[in-house]
Amino acid sequence: MTKTTPKAAVKAVTPKIRAAVYVRKSNEAGLEQEFNSLHAQTEACLSFIASQKTEGWVAVPDHYEDGGISGGTLDRPGLQRLLADIVAGRIDVVVVYKIDRLTRSLLDFVKLIEVFEQHKVTFTSVTQSFSTQSSMGRLTLNILLSFAQFERELASERIRDKFAASKRRGLWMGGLPSLGYDVVDRKLVVNAAEADLVRLIFRRFLEIGSATALIRELRAAGHTSKSWVTQDGKARQGKPLNKGALYKILNNRLYVGEISHRGTSYPGAQEAIIDRQTWDRVQTILKQGASPRGRSTGAATPAPLKGLLRCTACGSAMTPTHTRRRGRLYRYYICTTAIKQGHAACPIRSIAAGEAEELVLAQVRRLLRAPELTARTIAAAADASAEAATTTDGGRPAAQRECQIRETLHRVETIWDDLFPAEQQRILHLLVEQVAVSPGGFDITLRTAGIRSLAAELGTDGASAEEKAA
Repeated sequence: MTKTTPKAAVKAVTPKIRAAVYVRKSNEAGLEQEFNSLHAQTEACLSFIASQKTEGWVAVPDHYEDGGISGGTLDRPGLQRLLADIVAGRIDVVVVYKIDRLTRSLLDFVKLIEVFEQHKVTFTSVTQSFSTQSSMGRLTLNILLSFAQFERELASERIRDKFAASKRRGLWMGGLPSLGYDVVDRKLVVNAAEADLVRLIFRRFLEIGSATALIRELRAAGHTSKSWVTQDGKARQGKPLNKGALYKILNNRLYVGEISHRGTSYPGAQEAIIDRQTWDRVQTILKQGASPRGRSTGAATPAPLKGLLRCTACGSAMTPTHTRRRGRLYRYYICTTAIKQGHAACPIRSIAAGEAEELVLAQVRRLLRAPELTARTIAAAADASAEAATTTDGGRPAAQRECQIRETLHRVETIWDDLFPAEQQRILHLLVEQVAVSPGGFDITLRTAGIRSLAAELGTDGASAEEKAA
């Protein structure tokens, strides 16, 4: 008789569920206290996890918190760490005190839930019982989150309304103080030395009538923008004035004792620095300098090298401009540093547009005829065809591709004069990557890929370059 040994009873093992606690507070008020809101949220979440011990819940050692950060953004250090650990597979469930601690945006919540589901992570709120695994739980969650978003938007509207009401009362509502004023007890107080500079700027602009000449004068005298100290005690030194800063000063209604809000001006609580008559005269000059006629003429003026020219003297881009003398239009490309800081700031300053365009085009034609460029383009086209053998281009014989590229490179000069200005500019931008302007001339960098694209475009369906140009 064979004896059988009874099998040992198998004890059911509850799987361990790793729970992560996330807490958040929108502002920093009270965070310095020994026991603050973040601590209270964490304690409640840990107690909830402890109550689920029989289900296998165990709190992960790391806690994720964001203090003084709005729930309207996902760019939070604590939340980003949480998401990184979820992706790394270290978390099974996320526990929060209320769902609006995680986010107040319905759109952001959808993004978070997608990440949770992708990595099989569930989500639980201590004070709002639901499960993200059921359809009813999802519905409840979306309703609660919609109300959280509504509350956030309502708070934003109240802030905007309060801001507008304060502006209507002439109160300064913060931000970087303007040149000429200091902030004392949250009010603007005239800084005597800076106010003298503001008056000088207005007076000299009326006398000179040129922003460029005035900037040159102010920079030569060493005048700078506002120097100030932040609320945390950091000093911010002023920078040399440029045309952008100058126009901000000349258009700042604080200097006539007003406060602006969304295009409307109200009497301000601060003392005026500029009298009304001087202000009105300056505004008249500024309006004359920005006439609609001038803007429309500039928009219609061709500038095929726009976006390609770069000044080597200061590293800035060169932008098109023009002027009229005795009914004749003169076009230029001017360095943006010279525009902002005056012509003395750049040794190149500006170049005649017509001459520059002719020289660049001549160099492009010469480069296109160079045998080494033709060989390099053909080699690059062959490599591209090898990588895309399934495409139409990949199915053409190599000799046909080479013939088309050679033909295109040599015919660009022939068809150029028959093209519209917009088409000339498009082809230049297709062929040229950058034109470096120096006192000694131009240094052109071509786009090999652009040459291949132009060859394919002009050779499509067997049409000739002349037919495509027409």
